[in-house]
Amino acid sequence: MTAKPTREKILDAALDLASEKSWESVRLHDVAAELGITLNNIREHFREKEDFTDAWFDRADASMLQEADKIDLQKLSARERVHRLIMTWLTALAKYRSVTRQMICGKLEPGHIHYQFSGLLRVSRTVQWVREAAHRDAELPWRAIEEAALTMTYLATFFFWMRDDSENAMRTSDFLDKLLKRAEFIATWIPIIDGPPKESSTRSQAY
Repeated sequence: MTAKPTREKILDAALDLASEKSWESVRLHDVAAELGITLNNIREHFREKEDFTDAWFDRADASMLQEADKIDLQKLSARERVHRLIMTWLTALAKYRSVTRQMICGKLEPGHIHYQFSGLLRVSRTVQWVREAAHRDAELPWRAIEEAALTMTYLATFFFWMRDDSENAMRTSDFLDKLLKRAEFIATWIPIIDGPPKESSTRSQAY
């Protein structure tokens, strides 16, 4: 008796089909036929097609957190830690970059308000994992400032990466580095509300 495919194998099959055609054209019955299983087998892991998108980004989150476990990461500066984590997250998606772009475009289509709301929650979740992995421990009001800056940086970098065809996404890496340096510079001009961030005695490391 053939063992049922795991959640990861089902996701891989969906991504492979999308890379051959398009994400919009993939149907759950196509994935089931590709793996020789039933729709009920898929339903055990995925309630709907949109769950594949969440699972894909969950995989990137997991890859980023594995990178965070490396001892040398915490020896880097705050900016270098954030840069490495975000680039690791993007690298995890690189194999299916075109499909990833199609997934995002699907979420942004008019009429998909529920998908757009879930997308905002998805962004917030990943940003929080970046902060945790980078050991950003600032308290309010600095935490709110950091989160807003990091969210804008993450989104700008993500959308830049989706159109970047440079080797190993080097243009994206440079773009992200510039954004992070700019955030550090801007932080030095923010009036002290309740002292500097907890991690540092200087606002130049507020990011």
